[in-house]
Parts: sequence; structure tokens; C-alpha cells
Amino acid sequence: MKVVIVGGVAGGATAAARIRRLNEQAEIVVFERSGYISYANCGLPYYIGDVITDRSDLTLQTPESFFSRFRVNMKVRHEVTAIHPEKKEVTVKNLETGEEFEESYDKLILSPGAKPTQPRLPGVGLDKLFTLRTVEDTFCIKDYINTNHPKSAVLAGGGFIGLELAENLRELGMDVTIVQRPKQLMNPFDADMASFIHNEMRKHGVKLALGHTVEGFEERDGGVDVLLKDEQPLHADMVILAIGVSPETTLAKDAGLELGIKGSIVVNDRMETSISDIYAVGDAVQVKHFVTGQDALISLAGPANKQGRIAADNICGGDSHYTGSQGSSVIKIFGMTAATTGVNETNARKTGLDVDTVILSPMSHAGYYPGGKVMTMKVVFEKATYRLLGAQIVGYEGVDKRIDVLATAIRAGMKATELKDLDLAYAPPYSSAKDPVNMAGFMVENIANGVLKQWHLEDADRLPRDGSVTLLDTRTVEEFAQGHIDGFFNIPVDELRERLGELDKRKPVYVICQSGLRSYIACRILTGNGFDCYNFSGGFRFYDAVTNDRCLIESATACGMDRA
Repeated sequence: MKVVIVGGVAGGATAAARIRRLNEQAEIVVFERSGYISYANCGLPYYIGDVITDRSDLTLQTPESFFSRFRVNMKVRHEVTAIHPEKKEVTVKNLETGEEFEESYDKLILSPGAKPTQPRLPGVGLDKLFTLRTVEDTFCIKDYINTNHPKSAVLAGGGFIGLELAENLRELGMDVTIVQRPKQLMNPFDADMASFIHNEMRKHGVKLALGHTVEGFEERDGGVDVLLKDEQPLHADMVILAIGVSPETTLAKDAGLELGIKGSIVVNDRMETSISDIYAVGDAVQVKHFVTGQDALISLAGPANKQGRIAADNICGGDSHYTGSQGSSVIKIFGMTAATTGVNETNARKTGLDVDTVILSPMSHAGYYPGGKVMTMKVVFEKATYRLLGAQIVGYEGVDKRIDVLATAIRAGMKATELKDLDLAYAPPYSSAKDPVNMAGFMVENIANGVLKQWHLEDADRLPRDGSVTLLDTRTVEEFAQGHIDGFFNIPVDELRERLGELDKRKPVYVICQSGLRSYIACRILTGNGFDCYNFSGGFRFYDAVTNDRCLIESATACGMDRA
């Protein structure tokens, strides 16, 4: 059996190694048009920022090491230019010599990945304008920085690559601005959770120009003007486009393979395409979202590796199936960690799901043990069934641990109420006896049992201000004086029992505090005394004057404050 693989990196290289482990006699040939067959593309921004200093550390395998270990012919700087399914051949071009030749196959795996989205805008070809996809792109950017010592950069796009580049360029001392059309960074997060990310970026000097449309680029004064619709241009010494990626599927289209979202390759759960004996894996394929069941594009290394393994299994006579992607991801943002899994509230509602959420701000470990820091968690679940749908967490410690637990719970089909039953490891330096994941489960159980009724951010402007309801802020007098929502009056929770006479039992009470804890306690006091009470999901405080942002969520973490 002869297997030809188009593209290395995550999916292709994984498939090649797996095929060899399953079949010692198979002939395996990989064609990779770049100079690197297996590299740490998630680490590329950190090489630019001098976190990774040795170029060789980016290269996970070389053609020589791969051949030595697996006897796989890795041909770099070779581009497959056409697929001929009727002949079971591909046309290959040697990019160094220009030679073209035909290569036969019994089985073909396409792992072309995704390409940076290149907008059709004036000035896209300027030599001070870059994209980041390959190791070569990374070296090009790094060499430009080392040679020209730019002092400023504009990044078009606020996704994973944009944020990682922003951090690393700031660490090099550059003035950095992120510009994009959406009004929030990191679309996998809901806007309320993304506000923490915004504040962390601004706190470290990254300027955010959100809600602006880029219309082109012009060279001026030795740098580049980024032209904005109805706004003054942004000027910088260099510009990096990080506005997203598109499936690299020209080969598949020309060969007649069925295509899906944004031209992605349609595959079944065995990673088989619409043409016999051709498989596809990685960022170029359309997958099913594990939570919603809808078609999706999810460009992450973990799914690509799994898909490469599944394709290899099936080529070698196995029966492996890809059960879908749920978008579990984590990102370092200066000192902060932000992570997500499953579907966020915004997208869940767009798919027609009737959802609810809980928001909590627990400590990363036991409060009495030194060094604990607040994290903020948002857990999304289906109202009728309490099926766990997704989670987002931002914080400084312990975020990755909790998101992985929640990702596993989603994969296991757990209900949000069942999070309370998870038996999770505890020691004071690592967690609390009631882990944050357990706490989320307790909150959802309270909702399910009618112990807790909530109101949410989107309800704030709709609450009556005509006196028909009571709007109560249970923070301290000092906190209330620093900023509060119009229409709310203040009774600190520890004074509430003695001041119940100031409230009218005939009116529903909507309660808020800084993190949701004191207001919950207030709700229990009020409910126990005959009031109809609703607790705000999250909490409230004003950000500092530097950012001038307001967020109706506990923001101690976002402001870089530790809470003992």
C-alpha cells in the first residue's frame, strides 16, 4: 500500500507516524511546500517575542529524523499542484528546481491546513505588511524587527494570533495597537467575559481600536498608514494581518471534492472525503460541533492531531470515528489566562438553544493559603435539561485545570447540576475543599431546585425605575459611593436583617453586589422573610478611570487585584 500525504505539521505528520506504527510495509510519502514538515506553529509568536530564542526549538522533526525513526519520505519544498482521482495520481512541483512529476497513490490524505485571510484591500502587498502562518513567515517578521528595529505595530485582528503577537511585541518594547471590525476581542468568549481580556491588554499598554473597519494600507513617512472607514488612519512602522484563516482547499476544489463552509472539505466521521480513497484532516475540513451538532470550522491543533490518527487508523483497516470538536482552547494574555470550551451563550442562542448561565468568582485555591487569586467562571447550560453546553474562565491561576475538567464533563454528557458531584483533588496550595467547578454545580442546583432566581446583564436596562420593583445594592457604603447603577439604593448585606422594614414585601427585589456572593446571601435573607427576590448573575463594579470600561461582572481579576 502506498500512501501520499499532502501537508505535514499537525494532521499530516501525525497520520504518517500512525500509519507506520500500524503498517511496517506501507510506502509513505509526504509532500510539504514549506521547508519544515513538523513545527510548533502555536509557538511562532513566542519566537518573535524572544521567549523562544533558538530557531531549532520550533522544529519538532526534520525530514532526516522522521525518516530515521519512521522510514517516511518527507519531501519539503515540494508542492502538490493537482489531484487526479481517476488515475490515483498527484502532480508535484519541486519548488527548488522547478521540476514537475506525477506521483501515484493507493490512499491520499489532504492536510493543507488554513491560510491567513488576505483582504482584497489597497496596499496589501506592501513590504512592511506581514502575515503569520509558517516558520518562514516567523523568520521574516523576526528578521525585519532585528534589522529595522520598528517602534510601533498595528495588528489587524483580535483572535488568538493577534493577542499572542500583541503580547510578544509589547515585551519587545513596541507600541502596539489592535484594530478590528468586531467590538470585542476573542469571539469564542461572550462580551462580558471578553471585557476582562480588554482590560488586561490595556493594562499592559496595548491600544484597542475596536469596531473599526480597515479599508486599506498606504506607505507614509517610512511606515504604514492603516486606513479606517470614517476615522483618521493609524500609523505604524509595521502591520501584521491576523484577521483569521480560511481553509486552503484549492486542490480539493479543482479535484471535484465536495466542499462546505467557506470552501472547507466535507468529510464523514472517518475523515473520508466525497471521493473514494481520499481523506482530509486538519484546519481545511468541515467538522461537526460536538455540542450543537452543527457544521463548523474549528482550527486547533488538538482536533487536527486526532483527525490525522483517525484517518491513519481507517487507511490501515481500522474503524475509527471523529465525534466532533468542541473548541477547547486556552490563551496566555500577559499575566492572565483565558480559556473556553463548548459553546458560549451568544452562539448557543444563535443556534436556537434556550440557555441559562451562572457566573462566579472563586479563588484559585484555599483563601487562607497565601497567593490565591480570583478567577471568573461563566458556565452555560440548557434550561430545560440542564445539559452542560460550555464554559469560559479568566483568571491568573488554576484556569487551565478547571476548563479541562469542564471540557471533560461536556464530552461525558454531564448535566450542569452534576458538577457538584465531581470528586476533585484538594490541597490548600491547589484548590479549595469546594472546588470552583463544584461551586458552579451548587449554583445550578440551586436554580434547578428553585432556591435561586437570577437576573442577567441583558435585563439591566429593562428593570423598571418607576418604583414597582426594589433595586438593591448590597455592597458596602464605600463601594457603592465609588459607582453604582442608576436606580439602585444601598443596604450592606450585614445590615439587611435590621433594615428589612425599609423594603416593601409587595415588590420584587432585584439584588446585586460585587461578585454575586453577598447578593445571594441577601436573597436568602429576603426569601426567608417573605420577599420575592432575584440575584444578579455575576457582580458589579466600575473599572478604573484609565480604561473607562464598565462591566457587570466581578472585576477584581480584570483590574489585577488579588483577593485574600
